[in-house]
Amino acid sequence: MHCACCERRNHLPVKRPLKITIFVLLGLVAVLVVGAGILVGPYYFRVQHFTADPSAGYHADFYLYVSPAAKRAGREGGQVTILVQPNNSGTHSDDVNLHRKDAWWTGCERYRIANELGVVLLVPAFVRPGTDWHIYTHALDRDALTTTRTDLMRVDLQLIAMIDHARATLLAEGIEADARVAIMGFSASGMFANRFTLLHPDRVKVAAIGSPGGWPVAPVRSFNGVDLPYPAGIADLEELTGVAFDSVAYSAIPQMIYVGSLDDNDSLDFKDGWEPELAARVDSLFGADPQARWEHAQALYAGVTKAVTFVRVEGVAHERKKLQKMAVGFVKR
Repeated sequence: MHCACCERRNHLPVKRPLKITIFVLLGLVAVLVVGAGILVGPYYFRVQHFTADPSAGYHADFYLYVSPAAKRAGREGGQVTILVQPNNSGTHSDDVNLHRKDAWWTGCERYRIANELGVVLLVPAFVRPGTDWHIYTHALDRDALTTTRTDLMRVDLQLIAMIDHARATLLAEGIEADARVAIMGFSASGMFANRFTLLHPDRVKVAAIGSPGGWPVAPVRSFNGVDLPYPAGIADLEELTGVAFDSVAYSAIPQMIYVGSLDDNDSLDFKDGWEPELAARVDSLFGADPQARWEHAQALYAGVTKAVTFVRVEGVAHERKKLQKMAVGFVKR
């Protein structure tokens, strides 16, 4: 006979594995949530989001994270340092939210560096536009200095306005921040760090510059009688910015410019970063690829300042994470 009790017993072996599977899945979800909270939580709950404020001099958002050590040092009467990490979304887009999200996640990844260094971390959320694609704001290219588009005009000065607004905010919280910042970047953000340091040496105390697009701005006006306009060099820097190059302030800044020996990332090959004529001039004077130009750049810098260290790491390509520890160590020293 086939009774109802038999039916219930026949179904029991099916329900138990199902319940066990559900409990296992719930457990995995819980572990993932806790893990994500541990990784992201400290940044999520401490980061401050500042929206664009044209009246204060900046047309983009930025994010500010105060490390526990910086907060403690500031409240004990010490002066803290702001570490600027320029944003680099890696894409053209007029979607402001895309660049905001990328900047937020950049800060989320770098907040441990801020903790290690005991600094305040500032990440701008500059737009790299799709419509005016030639304006490479994230690399602080020539167009970023010449554009009349209000929201993108002089993002270097906009960054200074962000820094000063952050300093005022911190001071209101009892934390005094140095007017001079540390700045770190790799690839396009390395180009930004390199160029910002040259444009505003009075506002930088240390710079770690990784793989700056195949050619760091040479701090000279010419080479072998050939002019080097920005960003090849500084021949027309005063004409572009209205301010002469401050070689004394620049020569006092400890900098590390570094690259992997297998890195062939070359911004000179792209029209959104360089005018073709100027890129061709750099190629003809110094070599057709980043590795060929490396020693030329090193020699030009050595003729201007002894405070810049060039490092080429063997066996590494365009890989930021493999070189990041070295860059952080330099800034810490």
